[in-house]
Amino acid sequence: MTRDKKKQKAIRVNEEMPVMNPNAAGIDIGSTEIWVSIPPDRDEQPIRQYETFTRDLYAMADWLKQRGIESVAMESTGVYWIPVFEILEGQGIHVVLVNAKYAKNVAGRKSDWLDCQWLRMLHAFGLLPASFRPAAEIAVLRSYLRHRQMLIDYAAAHIQHMQKALTQMNVQLANVVSDITGTTGMQIIRAILKGERDPHRLAAMRNYRTKNDEDTIAKALEGHYEAQHVFALKQAVEIFDFYQQQRLACDQEIAQHLKSLESRIDVDSHPIQPARAQKKNRRNSPGFNCRYEAYRISGADLTQIDGISESSALTILSEIGTDLTPWKTEKHFASWLTLCPNNRISGGKILQRRTRKSSNRVHDVLCVCAQTLLNSRSALGAYARRMRSRLGPQKAIVATAHKLALLIYRLIRFGKDYVDIGQDAYEHQYQQRTLKSLARKAKEFGFQLVALTET
Repeated sequence: MTRDKKKQKAIRVNEEMPVMNPNAAGIDIGSTEIWVSIPPDRDEQPIRQYETFTRDLYAMADWLKQRGIESVAMESTGVYWIPVFEILEGQGIHVVLVNAKYAKNVAGRKSDWLDCQWLRMLHAFGLLPASFRPAAEIAVLRSYLRHRQMLIDYAAAHIQHMQKALTQMNVQLANVVSDITGTTGMQIIRAILKGERDPHRLAAMRNYRTKNDEDTIAKALEGHYEAQHVFALKQAVEIFDFYQQQRLACDQEIAQHLKSLESRIDVDSHPIQPARAQKKNRRNSPGFNCRYEAYRISGADLTQIDGISESSALTILSEIGTDLTPWKTEKHFASWLTLCPNNRISGGKILQRRTRKSSNRVHDVLCVCAQTLLNSRSALGAYARRMRSRLGPQKAIVATAHKLALLIYRLIRFGKDYVDIGQDAYEHQYQQRTLKSLARKAKEFGFQLVALTET
């Protein structure tokens, strides 16, 4: 007996490829030179080479406009594409930024001269999907926040240098305090740099919230203070402080730019709701009210969703913008974030279901937010724990991040509010859904589901 196969819709293949973008051009970008290809009937020399100097980029844009080019396709090569994109967009030319893996040429010789022609041909037939890029003002905010994260990452490397110098002096500060860059840790380190060596005086600087007592801390601070290690510690602290000052300056620039963005909601008539929990003062927290600004420019308070912090909400908005119409549905949005299974089917069998690899920053932020929900007593926390029991911790984080993505889409796109029903209510709803499913299956087999009565 043959297994009944699923009926598939008949798809009619159009063998005549229509030209979707007749006024299209292709650009292959490098660090020192750029190759441009336009339709052969537009110029005696349809393929030209330009250098990457600003003067040459403007000359390239003028040549494209003179030849009637309206749309250009180019790959996102490193950061070299950014000035080209901005100059062409400023000249009124529509620029399609293409993922390199979607524009691979057939096997054969590869050169910049051929690549720009291949990009033009694919773009002319409408075969290249454009990568998402938010609006210009949101792209500026995204650049600021990415630079801010880079400063935090650089500062974190020098925390490791501080830890290394302390270990070389056998000062076991990291074993008695949770964070050496916290209040207690930095007071002790700065006192060491000023010449204090008495472990009991150093231990007396502990904050009252520190778990270990002064005697334990004093024992850990009996170190072997060599001059070269103290010097290394001093330079690490100075560089760490410098990056903190740069981060604060970056926060001021971000705050100024946020004020210039247009509001999507009248905050006076629709004030922001009180925060779910009291804000904790963290070292890398923004130096301005980013929750209010994110609510003003998006019209939705993403921090009402459990697991999403103020800085995470602002980062998400800087990456996806406030207009989610490029994604038709919430499923398209989750697929763009690579939070959906990537089914690879061959011979009628599913070979692989794992999600695609991606460097999407929103994907990473949502996975971090989902990880914080594993111990939450909210409805999302109960969902995350149920997924963990079924799928394991890694897949549970991705599944929870997928649910967070759907909620974010609904809040921003449709202006819906999120209300947490709580852990107990979620468990009750899940139990009712399970009972309805069991009753339906029992009815299909001719049985009736009857509840047991206690005797």
